[in-house]
Amino acid sequence: MTSPLIEDHALLSDQRATALVTRQGDIDWLCLPRFDSDALFCSLLGDDENGHWSLRIADGKVVSRRYLPTTMVLETEWRSPTGTAVVTELMPIADGDAAAATGSGDAATGAAPGTLVGSASSLAGDVEDHSDLMRSVTCTEGEVEVVQELKIRFEYGMAVPWVRRGEDAAGDPVLIAVAGGDGLALHGPELAPNGRSHEGRHHLAADETASWVLTWFPSWQDVPAAPDVDSALERTVTEWASWLGQVRVDQEYAEPVARSLLVLRALTHRRTGGIIAAATTSLPEDFGGVRNWDYRFCWLRDAALSLEALLAHGHIDAADSWRRWLLRAIAGDPERLQIMYSITGDRNLLERELDHLSGYEGSLPVRIGNGAADQYQADVVGEVMIALASMREAGLEETIWSWPLQKALVRYTMDRIDEPDQGIWEMRGDPAYFTHGRVMVWATFDRAISGVEDHDLPASAEDLSLWKRLRDQVREEVMTRGVGEDGAFSQTYGSTEVDAFLLQIPHTGFLPADDPHMLTTVARIEQELSTQDGLILRYRTQGQDGLPGDEHPFLVCCFWLVEQYAASGRIEDAERLMDQLLDCASDLGLLAEEFDSGAGRMAGNFPQAFSHLGLIRAVDSLAAAKS
Repeated sequence: MTSPLIEDHALLSDQRATALVTRQGDIDWLCLPRFDSDALFCSLLGDDENGHWSLRIADGKVVSRRYLPTTMVLETEWRSPTGTAVVTELMPIADGDAAAATGSGDAATGAAPGTLVGSASSLAGDVEDHSDLMRSVTCTEGEVEVVQELKIRFEYGMAVPWVRRGEDAAGDPVLIAVAGGDGLALHGPELAPNGRSHEGRHHLAADETASWVLTWFPSWQDVPAAPDVDSALERTVTEWASWLGQVRVDQEYAEPVARSLLVLRALTHRRTGGIIAAATTSLPEDFGGVRNWDYRFCWLRDAALSLEALLAHGHIDAADSWRRWLLRAIAGDPERLQIMYSITGDRNLLERELDHLSGYEGSLPVRIGNGAADQYQADVVGEVMIALASMREAGLEETIWSWPLQKALVRYTMDRIDEPDQGIWEMRGDPAYFTHGRVMVWATFDRAISGVEDHDLPASAEDLSLWKRLRDQVREEVMTRGVGEDGAFSQTYGSTEVDAFLLQIPHTGFLPADDPHMLTTVARIEQELSTQDGLILRYRTQGQDGLPGDEHPFLVCCFWLVEQYAASGRIEDAERLMDQLLDCASDLGLLAEEFDSGAGRMAGNFPQAFSHLGLIRAVDSLAAAKS
């Protein structure tokens, strides 16, 4: 079986769970009821027997597809020899969930300031008792035949469910599939069994509509009644559009920025505030290789950088929600800080391999969980401190818990100040002193000091004096040990390699973008990490990497180069690279982790929060430079 291209997929999200839909109408990846739930359609990482739901028009071709403006509702137009049809697909925002956790500040929860709300237990019994996926087909001209195949396979394609006809809570007929604690119900025109799948062919004349709703529910509960498709669509469109609001950027970039903001929202759990790195696991960075990772978790770094992009566009609600998620995740034990957690703040992300799956284009192993959760990465606290400082600058007041948390993070950094780490890219080689990581240690102390001096946050004179001394000490260390003979920053102390993450040094305030050290570093990156078409790798994979194989240009790094070009006065170079990167996006404006320049296709998990936040910041930097 030929795998569909990564970029041929559309993302559906109800801000709690996600699905991927191919251009040809095949849902080959679906996790319900959470981003990190076991997939129940998993043919993306295997074959059709691992679960999928195809819906197409007989003898038809896709004419166009788009998201409805300012939403994540997908609309696909089909044309066949006998007529035309429009397929509308969405994961509706649940009735009652629409108003929850969307306001700014603790007032949105009705809790006292600093209260830790939205626990995993409340999720289990509250909102996530069911979740829906809707597909609606309207014949717009002539007549068409809707052809479907449904193969439900729970537990990443391993478990074949018990399927039967039955009734829902309202007494209406429904197809029910159950395996263990998972139940699925399909409402709509009946599909007939064929072996271990269900199939259907349904005729529609002009102006006729047929709709199907797939609902996840706990198998021990009654089957939920079918939601009203029209009202769910209206509610969901309104929710997406009202959250996005007006995007105030140049018209040239308004649509990609709006789409990127919506993707970040789609990857944010609306009840907990956790922001996942991507919707998928094990889409390869190296086709046929071993660089396949589970990204359905909340990296503190990725989330912190995402929040800075959201804050820059007025979404303080997301910042407040994530800050409360952070407080719950660290939960009084910052000495055991992890670089990532689950959407509910759980720590145990045990990595394991799924041997029954053949992998995307043969890329093995397929992994779930992520062993990098146990790594020490020195930059993470600095990223969090910068994000929390940005919240202060945006007017979000500290709670009774948030400033003590930041002081605890400073103590955590002090305790490990001389310890080498694995770096931002989670290399599986030996620990080292990564130059950018050491700059982020400097940023940890710098933002703590600014909290006291600029915002009157409490700290003892002894602590403030110590923070200043350590900040100065780390700065001198970086400038002595992290700079090579040519004046460029190095990937690690004593190495001759460069790293694209060094482009983020100006973002910390450590040095300006036009500092000679930065300009020399950029020249080295252009020389050593650029591909023939001008995109850049995050680093060269020999040495610290610790894994076989290679990888492709990393899109967020390319956007960081746009940011650096703009901030250092190279406006034409910034605009040229920005246009090139926008051409890398799918027809729906979605971006994966990497782009295979040679094959002209995306690689890595999809869609990637890092790539989309990079796009937003690059556009903002261009606007600032040109103004």
